[in-house]
Amino acid sequence: MLHTFLKKTALKTVFAGALAVVALSANVTPAMATETINFGTQPATMPIYIARAMGALDEVEKKHDVKIEFKVFSYGAPENQALAAGELQIASAGMGPAIVAAARLPAKLLAISILEQTAIIIPADSPLKSVSELKGKKIAYPGKGSQQYPLLVKALADAGIDIGDVELFKTKGSDVPTLLANKSVDAGITWDPHVSSALASGNAKVLIKAEKILPIKAGHYIGNGVYARIDFIEARPELVQDIITAIVKAIDFILKNEDTAIKMWADEIGFPEDVIRFAIKEKISVYNLDVAPEASTIDAYTKFLKDAGILKPDDNPQFDASFAQNALKMVK
Repeated sequence: MLHTFLKKTALKTVFAGALAVVALSANVTPAMATETINFGTQPATMPIYIARAMGALDEVEKKHDVKIEFKVFSYGAPENQALAAGELQIASAGMGPAIVAAARLPAKLLAISILEQTAIIIPADSPLKSVSELKGKKIAYPGKGSQQYPLLVKALADAGIDIGDVELFKTKGSDVPTLLANKSVDAGITWDPHVSSALASGNAKVLIKAEKILPIKAGHYIGNGVYARIDFIEARPELVQDIITAIVKAIDFILKNEDTAIKMWADEIGFPEDVIRFAIKEKISVYNLDVAPEASTIDAYTKFLKDAGILKPDDNPQFDASFAQNALKMVK
C-alpha cells in the first residue's frame, strides 16, 4: 500500500511539474523571425543598387527588422508576373512595365527613378544620318509588348515612315548590340545598359535618343519607375517611405559623386565601368531628384501606351506621389 501511495504521489508531482512548464511556456512569446521583403530589380543602373552599396538599405533593414532581398529579372514582364503572384512586394523596372503594373495589377507607381534609357542605335560605320533613312531597313526590337516598340513606331511616324515600311526583327534587348556588331540588322532599339554596352564597344552609335522621340519630364523620356503592391503599401507605409527615401538619397549621391557611383554600380551589377560611364556621361540614363509621379506626366505616358495598344482604353494606372514628395523633403 505504501508503495502504491508513493507511486501515485510521484506521478502527481511529475504531472504538476509538466503543467507548470506548459503554463510557463504559454506566457513566453516566441521571437518573431525577420521579415523578408522581395524587391524586383534588373541588372541596370538603377538607384536602388547605389542605395544598397552606400548602406542606406542597411539602415532601413535595421530600423524595421526586415531583410531586403533583390530578385533579379532580365526584363519587365516576368517581374510583373512575380509581383502579381505576391512573390515581390516592391519592384523597379522600365516605365512601360511599371505603368502596366499600376494599371492592371493591385499595385501603385511610387516614383520615377530614371529618365531616358532608350535609344535607336546603328552600327558605328553606318551611313544613316536620320530616322527618315530607315525605310526598308531591318530593325531589331524587343517585341510589341515592350515600351521600345511604341517608341520606334512614333519615331518612324514622325519621320513619315509607316511601321510596315521597315523589316522588324524581334530579339532580346541584350542581343541588340551583338546584332549590330555582326551587321545582322541595320538598326536596333533597346534600353540601358544594352545601349551603353553597344556604344562602349565602339561597334555602335546613337541615331536618336528617347528624349527626341517623346520628351515628357524635364525634357526627357521617363525610363524607369518604382512600384509596389497595394497590400504591402497599406500594411507597411513607414517601411515603404524609408525605401523610397533611400532611393532618393541614392539619386542625390549619384548626382554629387558620379565617379564613385559608377564604381559602385560596376561592383553591384557586374557591368564594366566603361559601359556604365557611357550611360552616365552620354546621358543615356539621366537622374533627377524630382522623382514624384505627377498626374500630367502619368497621363501623357498612359496615352502613349494606349495609342500603341499596350494599354486598353479603360486602363488607368494608380500612383501615389506622397512617398516621393516626403523623401525629397527629408533629403533636402
